[in-house]
Amino acid sequence: MWTDGACKGNPGVGGWGVLMRYGDHEKELYGGEALTTNNRMELTAVIEGLRALNRPCRVALHVDSAYVMNGIQKWMHGWKRNGWQTADKKPVKNEELWRALDAEIARHEVTWTWVKGHSGDPGNEKADQLANKGVLGVSNV
Repeated sequence: MWTDGACKGNPGVGGWGVLMRYGDHEKELYGGEALTTNNRMELTAVIEGLRALNRPCRVALHVDSAYVMNGIQKWMHGWKRNGWQTADKKPVKNEELWRALDAEIARHEVTWTWVKGHSGDPGNEKADQLANKGVLGVSNV
């Protein structure tokens, strides 16, 4: 699974995209929001991709978002321990999305891989195209 988010302005019109591949089968998902941030769209892409799975799965998930990777690998455990507050006792930004992501990853066995965006990874490039399609579905930006 490859996911990506896009935003025209930050905040601005945003989109998210997901490319799912299993054997010879592919599924594409995308959507958008009229007023959002890039970080929210990056998170939404991962959540929607995992939600689309009908049963618990092993997922090789590729993201180009340092925000998502840091959240998963470095920050989320502490946020949960601190009642969804940051180390300096402030509310976690996008808490509802992080909670939704936490619930989705609990259903699956996820292997996380960071890929550099716009570097020629075919799955990431397709997810980026889908995210931009999500932006266009909201507005003709």
